[in-house]
Amino acid sequence: QLVQSGGGSVQAGGSLRLSCVASGDVFGSTVMGWFRQAPGKEREGIASIERDGTTSYADSVKGRFTISKDNAKNTLHLQMDSLKPEDTAMYYCASTWERYIHTGTVNYWGQGTQVTVSS
Repeated sequence: QLVQSGGGSVQAGGSLRLSCVASGDVFGSTVMGWFRQAPGKEREGIASIERDGTTSYADSVKGRFTISKDNAKNTLHLQMDSLKPEDTAMYYCASTWERYIHTGTVNYWGQGTQVTVSS
């Protein structure tokens, strides 16, 4: 239902873009978002976008990451700029039909993609 692409390795200060293609009905979900999970840590939500385009960001990525939707291509994007070593993690796209998105309300997960930022 959610197929991710993008990610990889980059030096600190660099940029990467993640994409997530959704099937038609899933793309119409109430909220879509991006999560990440670093080794030994819990999965955390970092950015979300509601059906009307309203966005929200975790403090750790605010001002550096941008979430967006391409409605013509049923694709969710995460533009990541000014990357830091602490951004290194497995990144997942997700969707929910609930009012709020968090790990407990996600209906569909992407397969995950690794992002590694070196200092």
